Amino acid sequence: MEKVKHLFPRIILESSRSYFAVKAGEAVFCQSAPVSYWSGFRNANQGGRSSVPQPVEKDTLYVIEFHGPEGTGKTEMLYHLIARCIIPKAEGGLEVEVMFVDTDYHFDMLRLVTILENRLVQGTEEMIKGCLGRLFLVSCSSSTQLLLTLYSLENLFCAHPSLCVLLLDSLSAFYWIDRSNGGESLTLQEMNLKKCANFLEKLVTQHHLILFATTQTLMQKSANSAESFLPLKLPHETDTDYRPYLCKSWQQMVTHRIFFSKQCNSGNSKGFTVVSCHLKRNQIVKRPFSVAECGVQF
Repeated sequence: MEKVKHLFPRIILESSRSYFAVKAGEAVFCQSAPVSYWSGFRNANQGGRSSVPQPVEKDTLYVIEFHGPEGTGKTEMLYHLIARCIIPKAEGGLEVEVMFVDTDYHFDMLRLVTILENRLVQGTEEMIKGCLGRLFLVSCSSSTQLLLTLYSLENLFCAHPSLCVLLLDSLSAFYWIDRSNGGESLTLQEMNLKKCANFLEKLVTQHHLILFATTQTLMQKSANSAESFLPLKLPHETDTDYRPYLCKSWQQMVTHRIFFSKQCNSGNSKGFTVVSCHLKRNQIVKRPFSVAECGVQF
């Protein structure tokens, strides 16, 4: 496991620090501010987190899926979230630690550094190193390795109370490989992913995490197929060409699904659209965004 903290100086937090669990709210898209998927921090367990964290109720879980075709800005949005989390509070960030699990091998450290340089008022080398000191990075090349990695992360979450955001890019990376290895048995095809989903739910519940995971559009829905209808009646169906194909364990734990697409009528090749669906409250928000050198812009 590659740990970014080994490459850059570690900022030591006081032993009496408070544990901040990120609480995701509805996706709020504002003209004057970056997109925010949380309503703030919840201060818990003053004086340090207990070695056995109190689990949260299932209806308060925040599991956000970024779904869309390749090249629609999903990974760029993850960079946006990482920067927002690891930038110090004095610079307008949240100053919390983030775990990034890279299964597509798309993570670009230089791209993240460029975004940080553009967002920090004092973008000094020491400041950027301090920000990167809050980022953990691990790469996986198979669903089996992903499962073993998730198992190994539990002790890390216990040891780092401010590590409260888990990003996974992407959860669908091994879909075709697992499908091939599983033969004609759906149970075998979904076995590893189902175990991953169940353990992710355990991590989110017991350690008060917010989970963001990307999935690619691998299946195209048929216009006359019953699968073409989502549980929600979406007014922007052209932006949400969605057909579920991952295991039911994952589908059932997702609380927000955010659909990414390119803007069809825009001359800007970097113009994209997100449609955020709160699956529990039947709420939908649509917002355009673009990708510039400084990162995501709304």
